[in-house]
Parts: sequence; structure tokens; C-alpha cells
Amino acid sequence: MQFTGFPVAGLDFYDDLEVDNTKSFWEAHKDVYAEAVRAPMQALCGALEPEFGAAKIFRPYRDVRFAKDKTPYKTHQGAFVAAGPSMGWYVELSPRGVRVGAGFYEAAGERLAAIRDAIDDAKSGPALRRTLTRLEKDGFEIGGARLKTSPRGYDADHPRIELLRHKQIIAGKPYGFEKVIHTPEVLEMVRTDWRTLKPLVTWLTKAVDGVPGPANPRR
Repeated sequence: MQFTGFPVAGLDFYDDLEVDNTKSFWEAHKDVYAEAVRAPMQALCGALEPEFGAAKIFRPYRDVRFAKDKTPYKTHQGAFVAAGPSMGWYVELSPRGVRVGAGFYEAAGERLAAIRDAIDDAKSGPALRRTLTRLEKDGFEIGGARLKTSPRGYDADHPRIELLRHKQIIAGKPYGFEKVIHTPEVLEMVRTDWRTLKPLVTWLTKAVDGVPGPANPRR
């Protein structure tokens, strides 16, 4: 299937799902999800695969086993190309339009320690800061969960303490409701932005090279 853009019906589907997140609504509109959401996402990822690798297109069902919110369906469709455990490139369709990003969303123990070691390093740490500064100038927002205090073993006056506080580093850019998301042109926008994000992904994968990933990565 050739990617031709995300249909307006896909955004409308998620607008309605936010209001009526029930099995009865889903069953009555699952053909809209299949045709206006999942199929174009598969086509987009298929077009990007030769350069970036195969994407995992996430299931539409929420894991509610331990959640207070028991609504059964996600109100967005995400796809993720892994460059390593819990790190790589991302694209999403939601009621707020299309969003792209990259970074790492989960690291603990040895992997988080390795990332912090690389941030602390006198050479690789400033290199990451320069990469993030360039991404911000290119319109990306730098986010991710952070500690409120300094991580153990690092002084509060460390020159890169704000980076060391990160438990995630995610660079994202929203396309919103721009008409272009309904056209084939959005493919090249995603491709260009993922290429721009490659230095961040490369830095992260190098930082954790040789460190075991999680035994049960989040899906």
C-alpha cells in the first residue's frame, strides 16, 4: 500500500473515541480504525523501513491490569523503530494531529548509569548538549521524566546537572493539524526529521553499547 497521508477520518475517529471509549463504540467503528489509522501508519512505516528499519506498530488496546483508568483503548496510534532497547524513533497520530520524535523512554540500573556516565564524560557530555541545542533550534522540544534532585554521586553544581537528572530524553516535534498531514508530503517530513534526530539516537546507542537491555521491555 502506498502512503497517501492520514485521512481526516482518522483524527475524527480519535476525537470520538476520547468521548466514548467503550467496546461498543470500538466494535461499531473498528473498520474506520483499520482503514483510516492503522493502514496509513503501516504504509508510512513501510516507506521508511529501508532507511530506518522495521517499525513496531503498537496495539490499540490499553493494559489496564494495574491502572486506575480502565478505559480499554488508546486514544492515539504510535509506531516505534528501535535502535536499541527502549530507544529509537517514534511517530504518532492522535486527536492533536501527527507528532514525531526520538530518544530513550525507559532505562534503569546499568543502562541509566551508562547514559549518565556518558553525560558526565568531558567529551561525550558536551557533544550531547550540542546535539540537543541544535535540535531545539530545528524546532524540537526536549523532554522526558527527570529527577527533582541530583542523582546519587553527582554534585548539584555539575555543569550538566540538568541532563544528568533525566530518566528519559525525548526530542519531539508536533505537526498538529496542518493540512500536509493528509497528504503524501508528510512522509518526507517524517523522513527528514528522523534523519535530523539520528545524531541523538546514535549518541544514546553508543552510550549503552554492551550494556544488557531490560529482560521484559515495555510494549
